[in-house]
Amino acid sequence: MRLRLRQCMLSCAFLHRVDEDELYWDRRKEDAESAWSDNSAHVISQLAQCFTNAMVGPRAWIGGILSRSGIKRFGSDKFFDYILTPDEEESLQKLQERLGVAFDESQPDHQEALLALWNLSFPDVELNGLVSEQWKDMGWQGSNPATDFRGCGFLSLENLLFFARNYPDCFHRLLFKQIGTRATWEYPFAVAGINVSFMLIQMLDLSSEKPRCLPGINFVKLLAAPADDEEAFDVLYCIAFALLDAQWLAMHASYMEFNEVLQITRIQLERELSLEDIRKITDLPAFNLM
Repeated sequence: MRLRLRQCMLSCAFLHRVDEDELYWDRRKEDAESAWSDNSAHVISQLAQCFTNAMVGPRAWIGGILSRSGIKRFGSDKFFDYILTPDEEESLQKLQERLGVAFDESQPDHQEALLALWNLSFPDVELNGLVSEQWKDMGWQGSNPATDFRGCGFLSLENLLFFARNYPDCFHRLLFKQIGTRATWEYPFAVAGINVSFMLIQMLDLSSEKPRCLPGINFVKLLAAPADDEEAFDVLYCIAFALLDAQWLAMHASYMEFNEVLQITRIQLERELSLEDIRKITDLPAFNLM
């Protein structure tokens, strides 16, 4: 079975190919800077759109930023024909089934999940509705988060929910940017979270019938190991998000550098998943950031 990420492809089809037109970024930055003092809420929405274009765009996603920065992914030129055990095959299939679920704002359970995310994020603030300008406070592009989930489906919402429920302190540190010296131009939390989900899918080669890269193969082994369970991907997501934020602070990065931070985060995770002494997801060194 070869899984196709239909939602991601639909989202990418209309995005600007920003790496093909650097002048676009220069104009966007100048416009944002001039508008910031006059209408900060509107600028935040524009920045979220910029992030989606940059992070999920066809060429800007992986190849463009790596080729320009000289960064080489760990083991990117090595492929393996690993034979999955029955347990590994079953665990991988369950995860891939989750990847194929699109976010449907008409489904009650999807609506409830979205409301749960708001309540976990802002427990003392009443939400006016599933479509509300309040969502921008979490870092969504506009008043309806459903439009952003086209990038990675229901899985990306499940990842955010898992993070909020299981590691609430870390979740709120990142959501409210509570630690470190922050840039004036910060990354939008929710939009970044969707792109972390998408990055992991690509990094682990989960859209293929089976992973052929060493990090992906090792992850499937952890997924099926007795010490782990089907939540391994969600835990890895939390680790990845925390690592991204730590890298963001270490680089003193601003929104124009988000792609580079995301790629360096990926490289570090690839290295950690290739270590020989990892027996469960929480053995990854980056788990200490949680």
